[in-house]
Amino acid sequence: MNDRKQRVIQAAHQLFIEKGFQATSIQDILDNSGISKGTFYNYFPSKNELLIALITSIYKQLELERNELLVGKSHADREIFIKQLELHLKTNRANKLLYLFDEIMVSNDPVLKDFLKKNRLKSIDWLFQRFTDVFGEDKKTYLLDCAIMFMGMLQQNLKFNHLAYGPKASIHGIVRYSVERISHVVEEVSKTNEQLLDPILLEKWNSDRQTANHDFQQKLYLSIIALKKAVHKTNGENRYIELLDFIEGELSKSSEPREFLIESVLHTLDTFLRKDGNAPALKELEQLSAVILSNSSSGNG
Repeated sequence: MNDRKQRVIQAAHQLFIEKGFQATSIQDILDNSGISKGTFYNYFPSKNELLIALITSIYKQLELERNELLVGKSHADREIFIKQLELHLKTNRANKLLYLFDEIMVSNDPVLKDFLKKNRLKSIDWLFQRFTDVFGEDKKTYLLDCAIMFMGMLQQNLKFNHLAYGPKASIHGIVRYSVERISHVVEEVSKTNEQLLDPILLEKWNSDRQTANHDFQQKLYLSIIALKKAVHKTNGENRYIELLDFIEGELSKSSEPREFLIESVLHTLDTFLRKDGNAPALKELEQLSAVILSNSSSGNG
C-alpha cells in the first residue's frame, strides 16, 4: 500500500473515531486528507471499501506482532498465548475497532457484514489452532467448542468489567482469568467426552473460502478475456495485453499479490482507454476492477 493511500486511511480512521463511521462523509475525508475526489475513488470505490481496507491493515499488523511473540518460544507456552490475547484486545481498544464493529452491525450493509463474519471465523480458527498448541492434540476434538465458548466468555468479561471499573479494568487480569476458566472447561469436556461441534467444520468453512477463491479465478479469467477483446482494435494493443497479463499473473499465481502495482496498472489502463475514447473497453475495465475489489474485500486474494 502506497504512503499516500495509507495517509488517507489514517485520516479517515481519525474521523471515524471522532464522528463515527456513519456520520463521516466522503467530503469530510477529502477535507481531512487533502486529496481530490478523483484520487479518493482511484483508491476506494466507496467509503465501505475504505473501512474494510482500514480494518484489514490493522489486523495484518496485529498478525505480524502476534507471531513475533512466538519467535524462539514454545507454542504450548500459556503465558505467550495470554500475551497474544492481550495484544489483540489492546489493538482493538487503541484503534476503537469495537465501535466500528457495532456500526457495521447496525448498518445492514451486506458487504460489511460479510466481511465482519469472515473476520470472526478467522478469529475462531486462530483460537482453535492456539488451543491445540496450548492444551494438546489429545484434546483437539473438543477445542472448537471451547474456542467458541472462550470468545463469548472473554467478550462478556470485558464488557461487564468495563461497566464496573471503566478504563481501570485490567485487560491482563481479565484475560488470565478467562484462560484459567476455559482450561477447566477443556479438562471437563475431554473427560466426559462431550462435543457440540466437530472441528472438521473448520475444514468445511475453509473449503468454502477456497471455493469462493475458485469462483474469483473464473470471474477474473472471463473479465480479462472480455477486456482483451474490447481493446482488440485499439492502438497500443500489445501494451494493453501485457498489462492485463500482468494483472492476471499477480492475482492468480502470486501468493501475495502486490496491491500497489495492480492499482497502478488499473489506473494506467483507465487513463489510456479514456484518452482513446474506448467506451466498451472502459466498461469491461470497470467490471474487472469490480471483480478484483470484491475479492480483496472478502479476503480471498
